[in-house]
Amino acid sequence: MANHQNAVIIEPNHDHRATIIWLHGLGADGHDFVPIVPELYLPQSLGVRFVFPHAPVRPVTINGGMSMRAWYDVRNMDLRREEDAVSIEGSANIIEQYIATEVNAGIPSEQIVLAGFSQGGAMALHTGLRHKSRLGGLLALSGYLPLPERFHKEASTSNKTVPIMMCHGTFDPVIPVSAGIQSRDFLEQAGYTISWHSYPMEHSVCIEEIQNTGIWLQSILD
Repeated sequence: MANHQNAVIIEPNHDHRATIIWLHGLGADGHDFVPIVPELYLPQSLGVRFVFPHAPVRPVTINGGMSMRAWYDVRNMDLRREEDAVSIEGSANIIEQYIATEVNAGIPSEQIVLAGFSQGGAMALHTGLRHKSRLGGLLALSGYLPLPERFHKEASTSNKTVPIMMCHGTFDPVIPVSAGIQSRDFLEQAGYTISWHSYPMEHSVCIEEIQNTGIWLQSILD
């Protein structure tokens, strides 16, 4: 089971009925998105537990080999070159353990959402679309789908119709909006339905995006 000492957890005020596992971006940690929880305005009746895991600390090539929290190594500014499949798969296994912990706590997988920003959004898509049971939804903010060349062989049929929301800043200098659009188009061509939103911002989040995210989360968990 996932070691919940490695995550920030916010418990619901009401009965625990759903879980959102939210993955941070490169160099951040689980505390990064805690402040957005009240801004989502989710009804207390949904009984949502938020789990914000901390990524492992590892050397990151594009940052001069400096060690920091990262779901996977980034070896090239061109995200499609030299993708580190080993660390992506290792982090996917960690995320799967968090899902298993929630299922063992009595939460149906259909009431579990994987969400993330940047690298975390990439991991939410990578892990969620391969998960063997149907999930409640997948949310990728300023993210993309890694390892697309392996996707068709590894994707789970259980999540062929899972709700997916992708959001991206049109001026993002870190993960270009073109990378998000390319992943969106790839998934749509594979038969997935994507709720796509873009905003005039850089590699960040904005109030309108958080509001739209809250509306979307409520619609899939209600």
